[in-house]
Amino acid sequence: MRYTKLFCCLLLAGFLISPLFSSAQVVSPTGQAIAPAQDTLTDIEILESRHLTILKADDSTTLQILAGNVRLKQGNSLFYCDSCVVNNNAKTFEAWGNVHINDSDTAHIYSRHLRYLIDRKLAYLDGGVRLTDGKGTLTTPDLEYDMTSNIGIYKNGGKVINKKSVLTSKEGYYYADLRDVYFKNNVELKDPAYYIRTDSLLYNTQTQTTRFISQTFIRDSSGRTIETREGYYNLQTGKAEFGQRPIIRDGKTTIIANRIAFDDSAGTSQAVGNVIIIDSAQGTTILAGEVFRDNKKDRTLATRKPLMIVKQDNDSIYITADTLFTARLTDLYGTKDSVVKDTVKGATVINVKNKDSTDRYFEAYRHVRIFSDSLQAICDSVFYSFKDSIFRLFQKPVIWAKESQITGDTVLVFTKNKKADQVKVFENSFLVNRMDPEIYNQVKSTRMDAYFRDGSIDSVRAAGFAECIYYIQDEDSAYTGINESKCDLMDIYFANDALQKVVFRSKVTGTIWPIRQKDPKDMRLENFQWLEERRPKTKYELFE
Repeated sequence: MRYTKLFCCLLLAGFLISPLFSSAQVVSPTGQAIAPAQDTLTDIEILESRHLTILKADDSTTLQILAGNVRLKQGNSLFYCDSCVVNNNAKTFEAWGNVHINDSDTAHIYSRHLRYLIDRKLAYLDGGVRLTDGKGTLTTPDLEYDMTSNIGIYKNGGKVINKKSVLTSKEGYYYADLRDVYFKNNVELKDPAYYIRTDSLLYNTQTQTTRFISQTFIRDSSGRTIETREGYYNLQTGKAEFGQRPIIRDGKTTIIANRIAFDDSAGTSQAVGNVIIIDSAQGTTILAGEVFRDNKKDRTLATRKPLMIVKQDNDSIYITADTLFTARLTDLYGTKDSVVKDTVKGATVINVKNKDSTDRYFEAYRHVRIFSDSLQAICDSVFYSFKDSIFRLFQKPVIWAKESQITGDTVLVFTKNKKADQVKVFENSFLVNRMDPEIYNQVKSTRMDAYFRDGSIDSVRAAGFAECIYYIQDEDSAYTGINESKCDLMDIYFANDALQKVVFRSKVTGTIWPIRQKDPKDMRLENFQWLEERRPKTKYELFE
């Protein structure tokens, strides 16, 4: 009886002398309130406890021991636990067993142990810590949580699970109000659709947006990889943007640019600033200021001084224009198995269902310039098929092969092993072969077919109202005469890049002039033009 009276006295004294809990409400084991309730921002309010013991450690320290369904409150935050000890002098309390913090319904934190600084509103949790904001869940061995700023910090490893995404790191900073988590050191994000590895990133659990602030590696379910130093990736919408020269490898295609943005849901992407696209399957490289890609239909549009390089062992082809476009042939001609004869462009295209590296074409528009060591060309637009390896040049095309120039309304360049093998010229065909300054061999006709050997013109057949002017030379290469003739069909043969002889295949009319009777400047066929000033001299000109 004496100890019971002493406990009751201590219990009563505790409520009278404790300044921290002067406004507290305590619930008895029977569930009845035994003290009035008031709410303050800094004090702890006891809402419920099955058992309460008050111990006076010294003159300034009073300990309140609560056990059984403990429920506390500070401001709008609620604390739950199996038991706790409140130190009024240190202004702390420590809780054990089924600890739960409800931080204004913004975040819920669970652990086995809690040490809480009442005035500073700092919570130190350990033992199976789990934090959730309703969207994602963070688990970590221990956590520091600031109830004022709603910021949680862990430094001994943590894991965030958001739907099917799992993100782990050594350190993390959780911003409950923003629902952002800043991850540091050995960061990995695993998702059925993506894998991300980096040193630092920012992740929003509500929008599922990941922001990159250091060197980052990304791989998606298709095998595409991304290397970047900055940007964002929304795992929910599939939209992303990367900066600081990101590198994207998609199958046999590599994309590098100052900035790359894409939308996986739409299957589109945009690359801006010193763009480089390498297609190892086609052996092509595109350089441009800006590139748009449709990944679903595998087509690409390049603008702002685009340049395409068709790789060859010793003589790569360089093509530039205002705009370059490349896509699948089967999308252009149809997807059914068939053979389509293009009589206008002179091409035979075999459509195939199975994907192959030759199921491609590219087009270039406006101010087209082409350079290789053996052949150069200009025109307004060009179409090239990887299926038949034919360049189709339209609107005032000009081709140069060493000292020879070919012009016409439309020109087709057939290539073999990516080198010129045959050239077909339609309407207003004109061949000029420069011998010396102001001395030009000339052939014009309606239709012209030129055949190449080792990058040089070997022979030419001119058909339809053919005309020629060519210079006759003796064994010492001295000019002796000028042949000016007309014939409906003639064959021209070259040797050492110079016209060697002309064979007339039908009735011929013409004159052979002694060299002294004619001024070479006056020996010009109608519509003659030598366009050397427009000829690309080096591949470096195309980069300007």
